[in-house]
Amino acid sequence: MSTLPLPPSAARGIRPRITGLVAERVFVRRSLTQSLRDGESLTMAIVLPVMLMLLFTFVFGGALSPDGAYVDYVVPGIILLCAGFGAASTAVYVSRDMTTGIIDRFRTMPLRSGAVLTGHVVASLVRNVVATTVVIGVALLLGFRPTAGLAAWIGVALLVALYILAITYLFATIGLAVRTPEAANGYGFVLLFLPYLSSAFVPVETMPVWLQWFAENQPVTPIIETLRGLLMGTPLGTQPIWAIGWCVAIVALAAAWGAWLYRRRGARR
Repeated sequence: MSTLPLPPSAARGIRPRITGLVAERVFVRRSLTQSLRDGESLTMAIVLPVMLMLLFTFVFGGALSPDGAYVDYVVPGIILLCAGFGAASTAVYVSRDMTTGIIDRFRTMPLRSGAVLTGHVVASLVRNVVATTVVIGVALLLGFRPTAGLAAWIGVALLVALYILAITYLFATIGLAVRTPEAANGYGFVLLFLPYLSSAFVPVETMPVWLQWFAENQPVTPIIETLRGLLMGTPLGTQPIWAIGWCVAIVALAAAWGAWLYRRRGARR
């Protein structure tokens, strides 16, 4: 019985690289499975923003807006906080992969280096979309009454998805940069303070003068103002341009930095 000839790459002992998006699909499914098994992280990504919304609405809302309309003001910031809490776990997952030795096994396979990060990022995007939907539903129950039409809601969904993509890539890169999951969690927690130093909860002009410049020129403020404009019909101005520009810049820089870190850490082993 004759045997089929081996392909040239196999004859030389070289395994053919996996083509298409097969590797990405495998790692997305792996990351989603991890998320389902780690239900506490998904639960906290929903519960914490909801608790903050209840806190700001019922505890601080009366002082900030006696007419009860503060919930309309605060929801865009809560949406970004929800995305931040959900994406922060990505840094821990990536760091855990880097420290448990599983990445060394992946490096022996004919995979694109970006497939592992892609799996974490797409899974985080799915988790955050679910969490954000729940938070918006709770806000509607609390009296949130947006004036957005269908086109505006589509714009909100696209911008939130872009922001989630940007911050998730950033957290994933942080997971590559640090040495332990605990450090990844700590650095991620620092980034979660950015919405508090923006127009998420109070107008920028009410802040101290020395803080106003930072609040106006950091990435979160134009994203929040764009969401607020789309949802509540406030003037948009140039805020959408800045919002999209910041998100695209963060994705590009984080993806490039993450690919470099992945190769660099692999070369050290």
